[in-house]
Amino acid sequence: MIREKLILVRNGWTVLPVASLLFLAVIGLFGWFVYTAGKLNGPNLYLLVGALLTLALALFVCNGFFTLQPNEARVLLLFGAYRGTVRTSGWNWTNPLNTKLRISLRSRNLEGDRLKVNDKRGNPVEIAAVVVWRVQDTAQAVFDVDDYEAYVRVQSESAVRHLATLYVYDHGEEHEMTLRGGLDEVAAALQRELLERVTKAGVLIEEARLTHLAYAPEVAGLMLRRQQAEAIIDARQKIVQGAVGMVQMALRDLAENKVLEFDEDRKAAMVSNLLVVLCGDHDVQPVINAGTLYT
Repeated sequence: MIREKLILVRNGWTVLPVASLLFLAVIGLFGWFVYTAGKLNGPNLYLLVGALLTLALALFVCNGFFTLQPNEARVLLLFGAYRGTVRTSGWNWTNPLNTKLRISLRSRNLEGDRLKVNDKRGNPVEIAAVVVWRVQDTAQAVFDVDDYEAYVRVQSESAVRHLATLYVYDHGEEHEMTLRGGLDEVAAALQRELLERVTKAGVLIEEARLTHLAYAPEVAGLMLRRQQAEAIIDARQKIVQGAVGMVQMALRDLAENKVLEFDEDRKAAMVSNLLVVLCGDHDVQPVINAGTLYT
């Protein structure tokens, strides 16, 4: 594993006068060659060779110039050997024989495709995530993996698939984390797993979030009916609990205020009537009883 090594290079403006002098020398030698060619019996080939060699040297020196924008780096290689990484922005100059590989240090977004996976209970779900990442160690990104961008993309998809199998989609056991109910916790778990997977590529995961979460189309209708049934059951439980409490309160208040004296039959009838009224799905139609409870 190769770690990043920062190196300092020359400022390009300090080498510019040398390159300028070389080009001036080329112009002077070539001009002198043309001048002497008309004065003497034949051209002075030594001047021409000198001009060409000086031009080659000037172009060689200019090959060492390079620029860096903020949040950019250059990895320098000399005959295949890693020399170091330059992070100093501006106009720089290095050994012209160095190979200069540009690496962006800016944050990038990776929006994953929708994946069909099975959750912890085996239910097929569709899931997708967006990952914010950037290169942290340029040497690892270049030398430890073949293509760090493709590596991050593949590992992100693998991490999302693995994460979906660790949680249920919804309605887990008591205090059990679910994909739908614990989005922040699931995102933190996804970020931790991604960080472990891509550290060897010199990549830092800044954020990971789920962008899409739903049941697969083939089970979406069935799961929707299941959710509706569970919602109805929960609502009925609350209605029944509230109705029982209201009936108890009514009987207690009537007894304490001595409005009516109830025997067991009358209590049973009143409880039955009140529960029907309070728990019914439709509006109650009043009926006037002209007789007594027993006739």
